Amino acid sequence: MSADWNPALYTVFEDERTRPAAELLARVPLESPRLAVDLGCGPGNSTALIAARYPQAEVIGLDTSPAMLESARARLPHLRFAEADAGSWVPETAPDLIYANAVLQWLPDHATLLPRLFGLLAPGGVLAVQMPDNLAEPSHRLMREVAGSGPWAAAIGDPAAAGRLGRMLDPTGYYDVLAALAEEVDVWRTAFHHRMADAAAIVSLVSATGLRPFLDPLNDDQRGGFLAAYEAAIDAAYPPRADGRRLLAFPRVFIVARRAL
Repeated sequence: MSADWNPALYTVFEDERTRPAAELLARVPLESPRLAVDLGCGPGNSTALIAARYPQAEVIGLDTSPAMLESARARLPHLRFAEADAGSWVPETAPDLIYANAVLQWLPDHATLLPRLFGLLAPGGVLAVQMPDNLAEPSHRLMREVAGSGPWAAAIGDPAAAGRLGRMLDPTGYYDVLAALAEEVDVWRTAFHHRMADAAAIVSLVSATGLRPFLDPLNDDQRGGFLAAYEAAIDAAYPPRADGRRLLAFPRVFIVARRAL
């Protein structure tokens, strides 16, 4: 994707995005890490959680997005942030915690990627990962359907590729790629159900993340048409509940793996 991330759009739904980050951190079995790395730190919401839990640790936030890093530095000026790609990053010092919240789903070959990251840990260190696992949900299935059915289809290209199909393993797959390496592996999958005001709110939430590969190749006219068609499909797929709100199911996979001392 050529366009940079939009921190302001991302943080509109910060509570929904930070809740899984907090639940992941709560399961990290470390008392006093010396070095914690927030891989794919975004605007710093997850980095703030790590720094609050481990005030004695050196906490570093890494991201590929200059805009996200600028937002994170403004939020947490006392911490260090740097540009780095999770797929190729190698630390100068082995971290006690590598924390990757909602970032690795953008990268391919998880059967190689996660063992590589795990191997970067210091003895006794922890790899903690959370990834959205919603590609089969109506929100993301409809992205692919709308992408392939309108005048914008040629600009977007293969909807399956834009939709990142085939990148995620199932929970047992993540267990298997780490179990032979780790002292302990904890894997679980949870579906969050977010209360959204209307279909437009659902579109706004996913526009900052999963919808980006579909929108980035489009010109303004194409983007407007795509969004209108997608919102209409979302409106039908997520009908109003008893209170008039929409309920967005958002499954996520969590992985916590600890290296032996």
